[in-house]
Amino acid sequence: MVSMGQCYYNETIGFFYNNSGKELSSHWRPKDVVVVALGLTVSVLVLLTNLLVIAAIASNRRFHQPIYYLLGNLAAADLFAGVAYLFLMFHTGPRTARLSVEGWFVRQGLLDTSLTASVATLLAIAVERHRSVMAVQLHSRLPHGRVVMLIVGVWVAALGLGLLPAHFWHCLCALDRCSRMAPLLSRSYLAVWALSSLLVFLLMVAVYTRIFFYVRRRVQRMAEHVSCHPRYRETTLSLVKTVVIILGAFVVCWTPGQVVLLLDGLGCKSCNVLAVEKYFLLLAEANSLVNAVVYSCRDAEMRRTFRRLLCCLCLRQSTHESARYMPSTRTGASTRIMLPENGHPLMDSTL
Repeated sequence: MVSMGQCYYNETIGFFYNNSGKELSSHWRPKDVVVVALGLTVSVLVLLTNLLVIAAIASNRRFHQPIYYLLGNLAAADLFAGVAYLFLMFHTGPRTARLSVEGWFVRQGLLDTSLTASVATLLAIAVERHRSVMAVQLHSRLPHGRVVMLIVGVWVAALGLGLLPAHFWHCLCALDRCSRMAPLLSRSYLAVWALSSLLVFLLMVAVYTRIFFYVRRRVQRMAEHVSCHPRYRETTLSLVKTVVIILGAFVVCWTPGQVVLLLDGLGCKSCNVLAVEKYFLLLAEANSLVNAVVYSCRDAEMRRTFRRLLCCLCLRQSTHESARYMPSTRTGASTRIMLPENGHPLMDSTL
């Protein structure tokens, strides 16, 4: 066991980067500028799109079902990922050297927590879809209290894994075990993290494969079961396709980064992981944007809710400008707002 005298808690970030052989630039290089510009753009889009998804789920009572609560939690995890990556963009390049050891662990912990929350939520969505499809239900009858506990459990696990490196699984007391990509983390942490994520991917693929074959067999016999809900086939297939596309996008976006992490964790000396790490991390962050886009493309009700929310924003903006430039016509009869039963303002179709 290493004594406190052999630890390096008071060293600078540059000390650990030099120990791992990772370059710490003192000025903005062209590739740094490109990565930060792309990263800021993706982060802003991630924040806006996932906020829209959360607002849509919160405002539409039809989405007050376990599957949509979990999809909303996935959007929250992606929103958190956008915040984490935005924080990274403001503390990267030459600014990395200015970080304290604690600040570096905060930056890394935000990324680790958001990834863990996304992976855990995707697994929870897979389990919920399996439960619903096998029970021949449009939506799972999982009690709301249990859904809340599941979501809380996801975030407790994510926060726990995000905080673990800063308190235990680092290399501040064992410099020979330091990672190249994350010079303050132990290589074993990266290897275990990558293997765990790949294992979760395999579990989700197995669950969705079983769902696919079950749904295909049931659709073939659908005509013989008159008691089934008339929209069971359409709704079930739509939801299954949506989560499968989300899972596929997650795998495509995150697998390159996970492979690189695994290679670094296993101590591959001949693997040039530092040449691609920033681009693979940007690809992983783009998944948080892809998820929100998939919702709007696959779910018709979600698309309608998006349009309603955006129309409300446009309507408020136009009303505000009308009040500024044409106050005398504010009470005119040419504009009417209808309030449907769900309480969300919509423009009257007669306009």
